[in-house]
Amino acid sequence: MNQPSYYAPEGGLPTQSALLTDRAVVTEAYTVIPRGVLRDIVTSNLPGWNGTRAWILAKPIQGFSTTFAQYLVEVSPGGGSTRPEPESGVESVVFVLSGDLRLTIEGIRYDLTPGGYAYLPAGADWSVANSGEDRATFQWVRKAYEPLEGHTPTAFALQEQDVPPTPMPGTNGTWATTRFVDPDDLAHDMHVNIVTFEPGAVIPFAETHVMEHGLYVLEGKAVYRLNDDWVEVQAGDFMWLRAFCPQACYAGGPGKFRYLLYKDVNRQIRLT
Repeated sequence: MNQPSYYAPEGGLPTQSALLTDRAVVTEAYTVIPRGVLRDIVTSNLPGWNGTRAWILAKPIQGFSTTFAQYLVEVSPGGGSTRPEPESGVESVVFVLSGDLRLTIEGIRYDLTPGGYAYLPAGADWSVANSGEDRATFQWVRKAYEPLEGHTPTAFALQEQDVPPTPMPGTNGTWATTRFVDPDDLAHDMHVNIVTFEPGAVIPFAETHVMEHGLYVLEGKAVYRLNDDWVEVQAGDFMWLRAFCPQACYAGGPGKFRYLLYKDVNRQIRLT
């Protein structure tokens, strides 16, 4: 099987002669953080990590994310963390974009390459290290877990290449979703999936729903409907969509358009 190729930022800074024009936008309904703004000057260090820097793509603040945080993490060879999660009630998903990542969960070692996916339940004992000779980059999604009596999620790690995508009904496979947990499993209060569109495929209606979204574009390009705007996006771009923000897309080609998608699911709406 061919090794997948996902976009990961190089950092650096534009030249002084570069134009300031870019596609970055923040609104009450959505935000677009294009890959061109993922530069050295906007990275953060993470306590408890070494040889690591992170681009914080989303965090719970007024007018932005309410249910999750999302990072793009870059780890130098030999870098990593023995205690990456500082909060006991927080669950995570890690998705490898480039390099070799050694993930140890409850004493079990997993060697992940691009496409590697791991779910870490709240309270899990896990660590992460760059086990290769080149930098390793990954998406890290964190959410405060909402416990549900009688349902407890378990940790797992695998390669997305080993999970068959599920075609959306009536699309002849031109629109498909790679699901890493059973949608009916109430132990999970978030899904982090991969959505794939063949060139020219579309979301044929304006989805409007209660789930909040974080989307990191892994491959390709598209025109995405966000609220009442059509926005061009490409590999390396990040989008945040508030609950009920209308959304749709046209995949632009010439290759597949694929993104990592976060959404909150399977819990009652809290009113008190």
